[in-house]
Amino acid sequence: MSVDFDAIDRRIVNELQGGFPVCARPYAEAAAKLDLDEADLIARIGKLVADGRLSRFAPMFNAERLGGAVCLCAMAVPEADFDAVAKQVNAHGEVAHNYAREHALNMWFVLASEKPERIDETAAEIEAETGLEVFLMPKLEEYFIGLKVEV
Repeated sequence: MSVDFDAIDRRIVNELQGGFPVCARPYAEAAAKLDLDEADLIARIGKLVADGRLSRFAPMFNAERLGGAVCLCAMAVPEADFDAVAKQVNAHGEVAHNYAREHALNMWFVLASEKPERIDETAAEIEAETGLEVFLMPKLEEYFIGLKVEV
């Protein structure tokens, strides 16, 4: 996997993090603002995702406002099993993202579901599949930090 971004890919990633047009042809409108062709923008985004430089290109929804739920989760995963367990965890459609941390609880992920009860159900499925406890850390209060990662 290459982590290099050419100037155009860098501009795409940096500019589209702050919003994406909501209209009949959003890629055409976004491409025009970037001085690109619509097909080129679509191809470049597809390649960024396919080669792993972007983990996903999709909207972020407020699951709770839509009747669903989100929950931060953590697990203590033996280092030798980390990749295999990550694959099992990530196989669940409810897993929004997953990352390693240097801590006794070394795997952290977010569950996002259409129905609140799917949080506990998915955590139980992951525990049954991995044999490891999933620690649920439900949100008590929400803060908007406006995270934007410049590349």
